[in-house]
Amino acid sequence: MGYDEKPSKKALVPSEIIENRILLIRGQKVILSSHLALLYGVRTIALNQAVKRNLDRFPYDFAFKLSRSEADSLVSQNVIPHIKYFGGSLPYAFTEQGIAMLSSILRSKRAVRMNIAIMRIFVKLRRIISTHKEVEQKLHELEHKIGRIDEDITVIFNAIRQLMKEEQKPKGRIGFARD
Repeated sequence: MGYDEKPSKKALVPSEIIENRILLIRGQKVILSSHLALLYGVRTIALNQAVKRNLDRFPYDFAFKLSRSEADSLVSQNVIPHIKYFGGSLPYAFTEQGIAMLSSILRSKRAVRMNIAIMRIFVKLRRIISTHKEVEQKLHELEHKIGRIDEDITVIFNAIRQLMKEEQKPKGRIGFARD
């Protein structure tokens, strides 16, 4: 498919499957090498070997190897069934930029199409997060306005109470007193 062709209606995998593979690790949205291998239709060991042969293309902000405690945490959160799922070595975690870089070392048609699908999901997530932040900001502004209104209402009620107290005081007679 060239740049002037429309995307096909039939996706390689449903977008929900890709979305469910995106994890938040070390404050970054990543996909694990084992999940990417499944999506690309390659063995995890082949993907990892391709990355190791091209380590200079994967700086820390593109890909990093999980620590043992991070892998254990994924097991405890039921993200993966068991530590053996990784096949004896700790997995790589790829950021969006790392996944884009994978397209330069994995050249199968499926890998290219899958990379495009993954990039679209990341863009979609960025839009959702952006919208979420806008809504959060508007809620904060509304809370601030309500807080000011509450303060104003409190001042009004206090003024009314003060006026009511003054009305309840007995008032002296107006006019001249007769002897």
